[in-house]
Amino acid sequence: MLEILAITLPIFLLIGAGFIAARSGLMSRNNMQGVGTFVMYLALPSLIIRALTDHPLAEVFNPTYLLAYGLGSLAVFAIGLALSVGLRGKGLDAGAIHALGMSASNSGFIGYPVALMAIGPPAAIFMAMNMVVETLIIIPAALILAEASRQNGNGLGSVVSQTFARLTRNPVLIGLLIGIILALSGLRLPGPLAKAINMLAEAAGPAALFTIGGMLHGLKARGMAKDVGQVVLGKLLLHPLAVLAAFLLLPDPDPLLIAGALLFACAPMISVYPLFGKQYGQGDVSAAAMMASTLASFVTISLTVWLLTHFDLLPV
Repeated sequence: MLEILAITLPIFLLIGAGFIAARSGLMSRNNMQGVGTFVMYLALPSLIIRALTDHPLAEVFNPTYLLAYGLGSLAVFAIGLALSVGLRGKGLDAGAIHALGMSASNSGFIGYPVALMAIGPPAAIFMAMNMVVETLIIIPAALILAEASRQNGNGLGSVVSQTFARLTRNPVLIGLLIGIILALSGLRLPGPLAKAINMLAEAAGPAALFTIGGMLHGLKARGMAKDVGQVVLGKLLLHPLAVLAAFLLLPDPDPLLIAGALLFACAPMISVYPLFGKQYGQGDVSAAAMMASTLASFVTISLTVWLLTHFDLLPV
């Protein structure tokens, strides 16, 4: 238990520091948004660029990992959509947002720091692959469905093109593209620029966790138990189980790949989830779900680390 706490407790201490800073008035919401902007537009893209240029491209785009993690995430997305729209009679826009919360992990802000402490440098590679799945598959699928429900007068082609136009301005995706170009071309960044990117990359984890804590301050969850419960249970329990099942269906999966995937899958949903939810009338639900899942993830992350340690899936 002490070994597990050594991995997980620093993560939640940083989240708690952000919460206290916001609650005490030391940092305003605008200040927190500024830190979040720094992480999203500078630190995370730098982290991805470093991951792609420090390792062979074949190592970063591991087909086994991408297939298993992608299939597990898509399965949970489909289940979430079916539960919300088919079983509970929600609109397609609400269903898409619920499904997004259940299937897209906070890979950069929580998954990466946890995985870095548990498995070391490979965490950056797993984060880059997770962001490929989340940024190119899960998020576009949710936005296309949500937009389609709102834009009945527009054709599907128009909705898809508008959604992908927005995604091309996503800083994480831009970082992915820059990293891929550098990796494919074999080009090396000039020394000072490479050092600057490395410094920004090192700041990604701590600053991101501090921001999450600040964002949690002021969120309330009232009268939304069913919606919030579905999203939180789907994200923290169903998503890791689906990813594990996808790996077990493959022949001789690498234990390190399983460990990395589960550490990311058991993290709460993407930090921008409330922003997506607000666009489609699900702002309160998505914010409450993020708050509840972030708090509950202390238990699920600790349990996952214990299980991975118990079954000797973590590197020594």
